[in-house]
Amino acid sequence: MSERQYQIYGIGAALVDTEIEVSDSELIELNVEKGMMTLVDAERQQAIADALSGHLVYAKRASGGSACNSVVAASYFGSRCFFSCKVATDEDGDFYLGDIRAAGVGSNFDSADNRENGITGRCLVLISPDAERSMNTHLAISESLAPSELNHDALAASEYVYIEGYLVTSPTGLAAAIEARNHAQANGVKTSLSFSDPGMVEFFRDNMAAIVGEGLDLVFCNEAEAQVWAGSSDRDAVIAAMKTAAKQFVITRGGDGALLFDGETLTEIDSHPVKAVDTNGAGDMFAGAFLHAIACGHDFISAGHFAAKSAATVVSQYGPRLRPEQYPELKASL
Repeated sequence: MSERQYQIYGIGAALVDTEIEVSDSELIELNVEKGMMTLVDAERQQAIADALSGHLVYAKRASGGSACNSVVAASYFGSRCFFSCKVATDEDGDFYLGDIRAAGVGSNFDSADNRENGITGRCLVLISPDAERSMNTHLAISESLAPSELNHDALAASEYVYIEGYLVTSPTGLAAAIEARNHAQANGVKTSLSFSDPGMVEFFRDNMAAIVGEGLDLVFCNEAEAQVWAGSSDRDAVIAAMKTAAKQFVITRGGDGALLFDGETLTEIDSHPVKAVDTNGAGDMFAGAFLHAIACGHDFISAGHFAAKSAATVVSQYGPRLRPEQYPELKASL
């Protein structure tokens, strides 16, 4: 097969992240569920921001969204990437598109500025002293991401499609995810999915199963998400359940490393010990680095070690992304 135009085609929510450092007591006072992604309306999100206004001097803004973070990472590592999303004709939308273009990622806005009026999605990422991130997301225009945002030609010309599990919360987003999977399978494109968050698997189980369909090529998840999918914390039951979702899978386990299944062999790899200050984006970085590695022909174990090292680097600093100059050094270790 000739080399495809893109190695990774991602689809997911476009969110502008604002990270704020908070204490555990402030999370309790604000009734924020620690370590989870919670969908909120604009008023609730603004109320949280107002309550933490004294912290905003420390806040950092970045374009985000789970799949976007992964695709941007892969692009900085050298993969050819495309991303489908939905942003509005506002300043945050300008910021977002400028950011992914700077990373070398193509998008469904490249051929025409076909944005709609509205508000670009935003996420308040609250970082507690133990480095845990608690996300409060207002999807705004991202909630109406639909099959019309897909670029079918770019998708068919890709090696992998990478679908963000957060799309299960929106009827049109779910339809876009299923359409992306179907079009990929019809064109020999490998399918991959991130479960994204334990709440997505627990509260939108039927929708997640609809994306999985008869089975995908590759699923990324953390241990909590895998256990919710399996309905069990028993390791053998979890592995058996994951094998029904995909031919291959990766289960990240934080400081305990990761479990990799390449379709034949189950392998445990260790994490890279670091002092974590911010876990926001760790799973996204792992997936982006892993996809880059396997799209470049590396085996699962090499990809896993590279992804673990990349994720360890991102949690040792604030923000879901690395600085552009950090990627070449990591890539040299692959």
